[in-house]
Amino acid sequence: MSAPLPVGVIGVGALGSHHTRHLASLPGAELIGIYDLNPARLSEMAAKFNTRAFHDVDELLSRVKAVSVAVPTPAHAEIGVRALQAGVSVLMEKPLAVTLEEADRLVNAAGRHGVLLQVGHIERFNRAVRAAQPYLSEPRYMESMRLSPFQPRGTDVAVILDLMIHDLDLVLHLVGGQPATDVRASGVAVLSPHLDMANARVEFANGAVANVTASRMARDRIRKLRIFETTGYFSLDLATGTGDYMRLRPDWKPSPDIKLEDIVERIVLDAPEADALRLELDSFVQAVRGEVRTGVTGEEGRAALALALQVVEAVNRSPVTIVPPA
Repeated sequence: MSAPLPVGVIGVGALGSHHTRHLASLPGAELIGIYDLNPARLSEMAAKFNTRAFHDVDELLSRVKAVSVAVPTPAHAEIGVRALQAGVSVLMEKPLAVTLEEADRLVNAAGRHGVLLQVGHIERFNRAVRAAQPYLSEPRYMESMRLSPFQPRGTDVAVILDLMIHDLDLVLHLVGGQPATDVRASGVAVLSPHLDMANARVEFANGAVANVTASRMARDRIRKLRIFETTGYFSLDLATGTGDYMRLRPDWKPSPDIKLEDIVERIVLDAPEADALRLELDSFVQAVRGEVRTGVTGEEGRAALALALQVVEAVNRSPVTIVPPA
């Protein structure tokens, strides 16, 4: 068995602390240390997870082969490029960057220095999505709803880059990366300077359509995804990791007294229960070690960002979009 992969975490706030927790116990990885701009937080997390607190990010980068980056989105490009140029593979939390120019810098740096860039679109590892994967064939219509109670974290960007991008990435994955041919959207900013709620209708080159809603001013946390195909449909609850697949029975025949269950077969979707973030980090470690393919590539992360920015542009064009006065 090969030696454990030396890894680090840059940014140990609310999300980075969970990255640290998993990497501290993940087989195949050795957590060398962590870095954060907040000295008190850095010291606290280092003591909690029995790892070293690095006060110089370049010193941490000189000691590891891979890092998980969970800093605020505006700092993604600077920190990510710095790590990639040091020959260190990067798992970058979503969104990959703020702009496409920044995303291109990251993707190009990974290519130039021959290291891996993976993007933290964690819903790819959701239990319900994993359970549905064997049955998916050609989605034609997708409908997603992602609602969350308000919290200050994430409000440095619009809800489209904070929450909706999860579902935009899933939709792109489901349609095989088809380009969007028409994007229409509207939104509202209420609790922050940026959009807090948005809805988008996206049509793709193959004719598939997605209707995507995201809000961070809801009372309850809801994450639903419905996928319609020509022979059936999926109803997924991404919050609980459960779902159903309803498909036409191949041998059904018309009859005067036919019942729905005679036409439609209901399959309860199931996959092994596992922490999605741990699966994501494990896939990253294995990919850097050359054991599996990259879970979500830098190019896929860029595509999700590009679609999210198209939605932002469509919102800005919409006559029903409401933003607070400057």
